[in-house]
Amino acid sequence: MIHTIDCGYTMPRYAAAYLLVHDGKAAFIDNNTAHAVPTMLQTLEQQGLTPEDVELCIITHVHLDHAGGSSALMKACPNATLVAHPRAARHAIDPSKLIASASQVYGEAKFEELYGKIEPISEARVKTMEDGETLDFNGRTLAFLHTRGHANHHFVIVDDAESAVFTGDAFGLCYPDLCEDGLFVFPSTSPTDFDGELAREAVQRIVNTGMSTAYPTHFGPVTRLEEARDQMIEWLNFSEALMEEARDSDQPDDALTAYIEPKLRARFEGRLADTSVGRDPATWDRLAMDIDLNAQGLAFIAAKQRKKARQ
Repeated sequence: MIHTIDCGYTMPRYAAAYLLVHDGKAAFIDNNTAHAVPTMLQTLEQQGLTPEDVELCIITHVHLDHAGGSSALMKACPNATLVAHPRAARHAIDPSKLIASASQVYGEAKFEELYGKIEPISEARVKTMEDGETLDFNGRTLAFLHTRGHANHHFVIVDDAESAVFTGDAFGLCYPDLCEDGLFVFPSTSPTDFDGELAREAVQRIVNTGMSTAYPTHFGPVTRLEEARDQMIEWLNFSEALMEEARDSDQPDDALTAYIEPKLRARFEGRLADTSVGRDPATWDRLAMDIDLNAQGLAFIAAKQRKKARQ
């Protein structure tokens, strides 16, 4: 059984963790932040289970809205193993670079407000999964597929028993509050690893699993996978073209985010113009962070490609 947990990250129904329950054992997928751990454990208790029953704490990638709560969750669940992409595992074992980078961006007070305390996790409690490798979860097989494009340290988890694929950010963002007039899916191009070609390959690979339901971290189950794929490919094509336009513009590197952001917002406004959610000011509050992060990510890659061309 799969349970969707609203982690309350910045706003309701924005970031999820997933609880898998099978024959008296539990696994969490994506561990949000330290602030969400009490809610996650409460959901576990509601299923008649204890922290000692948790076998796995899995992170799709190491971005802090997916992995920031891992050390607190592992401390609470003494029998659990943290499962991560090989490139993500080292940051769970030694999170100092992540903490320093995020603290520099947000400031220490805002970092604490968003993520709480992040501590190292013992290497002995961390397991890495190669592309295509499988893992036994109390008699239930989970398969791991590496999916780059959003992050180079990203994988998705395929659960044949539930015909489910847990997609992290590789299959985009699909907020229920923006889907009142139909499915609305768009990619996360946040810094620093966006690659349009690899992202399109990841989206198609997820559909090719044949699973009936995708579970993106942002937010909740999606059952119309082929329609979601088509929207994602269209958005990724647009995002890649916008990045290239910015790269080839006469704007200095430090002005690229400001160049990209209004064009990105106009795209959202055009797509939502004829919907009730598009006319709701709360929609734009919900999307503000994603538009800003997506613009930053595209600007980062544009500047990176400029630098490479000069060398």
